[in-house]
Amino acid sequence: MSQLTIIGGGLAGCEAAWQAAQQGIDVVVYEMKPTRFSPAHSLSGLAELVCSNSLRGAGMNNAVGCLKEELRRCDTLFMSAADATSVPAGGALAVDRDAFSARVTERIESHPRITLRREELSAIPDEGVVIIAAGPLASDGLAAEIVRCTGSDDLYFYDAIAPIVEADSIDTSICWRASRYDKGGADYLNSPLSKEEYITFVAALKEAQKVAPRDFEKAIHFEGCMPIEEMAERGEMTLAFGPMKPVGLPDPRTGKEPYAVVQLRQENRQGSLYNLVGFQTKLTYGEQQRIFRTLPGLENARFARLGSMHRNTFINAPRCLSPTLQLRGEERIFFAGQITGVEGYVESAGCGFLAGLFAAATLRDEEPILPPTHTALAALLTHLRDGDPDHFQPMNVNYGLFPPLEGRKMKRADRRLAMAERALNDLEPWRQTLQTKRVAP
Repeated sequence: MSQLTIIGGGLAGCEAAWQAAQQGIDVVVYEMKPTRFSPAHSLSGLAELVCSNSLRGAGMNNAVGCLKEELRRCDTLFMSAADATSVPAGGALAVDRDAFSARVTERIESHPRITLRREELSAIPDEGVVIIAAGPLASDGLAAEIVRCTGSDDLYFYDAIAPIVEADSIDTSICWRASRYDKGGADYLNSPLSKEEYITFVAALKEAQKVAPRDFEKAIHFEGCMPIEEMAERGEMTLAFGPMKPVGLPDPRTGKEPYAVVQLRQENRQGSLYNLVGFQTKLTYGEQQRIFRTLPGLENARFARLGSMHRNTFINAPRCLSPTLQLRGEERIFFAGQITGVEGYVESAGCGFLAGLFAAATLRDEEPILPPTHTALAALLTHLRDGDPDHFQPMNVNYGLFPPLEGRKMKRADRRLAMAERALNDLEPWRQTLQTKRVAP
């Protein structure tokens, strides 16, 4: 049985390596850090979270909650690390990103069947089974290789990173602690804006200086990571109905909801850092400091990290990949993570989980076993398989990708919970089958 080569030590690559190794496969993971960093990465560890420290909603009312529970029940490295390094975040699951990366790195480095090579691999190996999990920030050399083997050059769009503020520089006489509708505890700080303050803020965003893209890149934004200044350009009220919506957040000083609210979410376990929720941006550093310090309670804000832009690379999965994440015409090559067109940390890890299982089966000369149709894991594959190849864009997991429920009509919330229950019930026999394929280290 030959070894598995994985290009990329992010969420997908690490999960793929872990799953294959747990099934008795020898794995070599190539990670270019710390020899070379992308424009958005800063940690030397594996599985770095670069956009937000939130893994999104913990409840089953959102499909990502169902996906997390599926991954948890399947004993994934991703969920064990996330649960072990979680920080307070209301009804969401958020992690201390440094501790999360350190935990994943330690598990990968200590696994007897995994070899970690800290070097850039800019060419796809000519032989053997390979998983390309280079993430949304693939190096230029590897991106060129992907263009060559997929026949596509439509690979680039931007993601944007939100700023992080030092907690003790936030004026808590103005910003108050609360979660929306008091759900999950008072885990957020909230900056209230009057109508006049909001209109002034939106105008400043529209007029602010932005970082210009490089000539060879195209600005195509995924809706879930849209720069705040781009949202402001869409209309004066876009932010008030988006990341700055005030509903469920009455100001304790007045008892009324403000005209708009900026939420700040705890970034680390110590509670010393907070990120501006939904404030990913491509404004220049100087403009960010000037404009964000006009927000109530942030007049003296100290920024531990300012927002920035980075390239995101993804392939046209419906055109390029089989349902088992294999490259059409060259089945020894698998793709995993955001480079496939799934969007989000949890989705990337889920995609890596599946790719690791599928590649391990291929190396054992077995047919890969697809996840049950009604599961969130299957929904990820549905997006990659059934998306419109002429207009394919990244997407988060959502209940719209699940098969509909049969029988009587239900309220939306009840329908979602029923879909989650069905998914977890259907997952169990498949999960038990996976357990039988595990090999002791």
